[in-house]
Order: sequence, then structure tokens, then C-alpha cells
Amino acid sequence: MTQKSILVGIDIGGTKTAVVLAQQPPEVLARAEFATRPAKGPQQALNLIKKSVRDLLAEKGWDAGAITRLGVSCGGPLDRVQGVIQSPPNLSTWENIPLKAILEDEFKVECLVENDANAGAVAEHRFGAGQGCQSMVFLTMGTGLGAGIITGGRLYRGANDLAGEIGHVRLTRSGPIGHNKAGSAEGWASGGGLAQLAAQSVAEAQRKGKKTLLADHVRTGKPISAREVGAAARKGDAVALEILRSTGERLGEVLAILVDVLNPERIVIGGLAMRLGDLLLDPARRVMQREALAQSANACNVVPAALGESIGDVAALAVAMGI
Repeated sequence: MTQKSILVGIDIGGTKTAVVLAQQPPEVLARAEFATRPAKGPQQALNLIKKSVRDLLAEKGWDAGAITRLGVSCGGPLDRVQGVIQSPPNLSTWENIPLKAILEDEFKVECLVENDANAGAVAEHRFGAGQGCQSMVFLTMGTGLGAGIITGGRLYRGANDLAGEIGHVRLTRSGPIGHNKAGSAEGWASGGGLAQLAAQSVAEAQRKGKKTLLADHVRTGKPISAREVGAAARKGDAVALEILRSTGERLGEVLAILVDVLNPERIVIGGLAMRLGDLLLDPARRVMQREALAQSANACNVVPAALGESIGDVAALAVAMGI
């Protein structure tokens, strides 16, 4: 293939990195995934990104000349215009990495870089649960908590590309730490926050002699994941159910703030909301209805992301399409 027709999407996370090829997103033609291993520094992952792109092209009988554009979705902070990764919390060793320049030099084609929350918002707006919306908020709700905002059918970036940092908003004077701030929305309503709450709740249950399926984690010192809390909750574990209720209620406080400030018609939530569903969203919706202006709350529908576990792939391709 010599005619340029291939979009390359690169989704960089703290745990894994995925590389995908597409001609007509969201359909993916080829995909590769590998562990990012940020503790080893950026170079190993950068080498694997380059290799994965070339290997996927070769599998299809193409070379780099087939690429129209590359798109990278990555957690912030980052300089979107210059394409520089600036030590995100989940990639702390990626200090001022000029990713755009590196990949453009390697493949001789334009590379666009975008914050993953913004990329996810555009992906859900174009291809997922936000289709047809003029005003929408997308929440990442993974290890951290970030938002991408669609207003007037377009992505809203703010004065210097930092719109949507809802995780930094303080909910309480003290509390679990997220976004480098105790009591922040990210500390209370994210995967990282849920893990902090779970460790505390299970230890307290043990002290009180309460039985829980999560008890072994106290004995072994192993961190408790959101997935394990969800699995225990589905089996009726009272401690796990209380953890999800509490996290969901804090999420509801975050939703009420977004509803009152932005008046969106839809809030789409990825990450934990996709995996935990109504166990998390029912208490969140109840608190949102209680805390937000009634007219605004009634106009807003809160739903899990429709793209499911493929959202990272589609978000990266949305960047390659040109946000």
C-alpha cells in the first residue's frame, strides 16, 4: 500500500500501552498491547511503540508510507501543542518527553497528542454514549479522575488546555489523597480513592470482627482492587457493598457540581462505571438528584461509557482523526 490511508492510534497508560491501526474508526484493523512499565523509564516503551507500529503494518503488507497520521492519547499533564509528556502521575518517569517530535521523526508523518480525558470525550461523543449530544461531560474514573467537556458539540479546552480537571476540586477539608490534594474529588471518587477506602474499611471490619471476602488482603498486605471489591459486592459482601455505596455517593457529589456548573444533557463515565455499573451509579445518581438544581439534574442522564474496554483504542484513533 502506497496511498496514505492508515490512522495509527497509541493509547499510553500507566499499566499498558496499546497500538492500533484503522482506516474507518472505530473499526480496528490490527492491534498490539504491551506493559508500559514506567518504573523502567520511557525508553523501553518508546522502542516498543515504534516496533509495534512497524510490526502491525508489516502484518498487513504495508509500510510507514501508508500512515496518514498518528494520534496519541495519554494522561496529563502534557503540552498538547508541542506534544510533550510532562510527568503524569501514572508515568512519573516520563519527564518532558517530546513524544510528538520522536514519532514524527520516526515515521515522517504528523503526530497529534491529546489528554486522555479529552480524547475519551470525543470518542464517546462521536461513536459512543454521547452521540447526538450538544453538551456532554466524559469522566475517566480510572486510577485517577478527569473530565473531558463537550459544549456546542465541540471539545472545550479552556484558556490553556486544562479544562476538566475535576479531580483537583476539594470535596472535604481532609480525606483520601488524589491529585496531590487531601479530600479531593479524585481522592474520594476514583479507582485510587476506592482502593484507599477499601483498605481502611476492611481493616476496620477486621477489628470489629466482621466477616468479609476481602479479609485476606489485611493479612497479606496486598492492595485491594476495584475489581475485587466489585466481585465481593456481587456476592453480597456487606463491607464491599458499603465501600461502593460510599464511593458512589462521593461520585454523586462530583456529578452535582458538574451539573450545576455546566448543565450537560449527558454525563458519560468510563473506567469503574463500566465495570461496576449500578452498584456504583445508583448511589451516585441519588446524590446528584439531591444535591444539584432539580431542573438541571432532571435534564441530565448519567450513563456508563458505551465503548467499553475499547474506549482507549477509539480515543487514540479519535486523536489521529483530528480533534
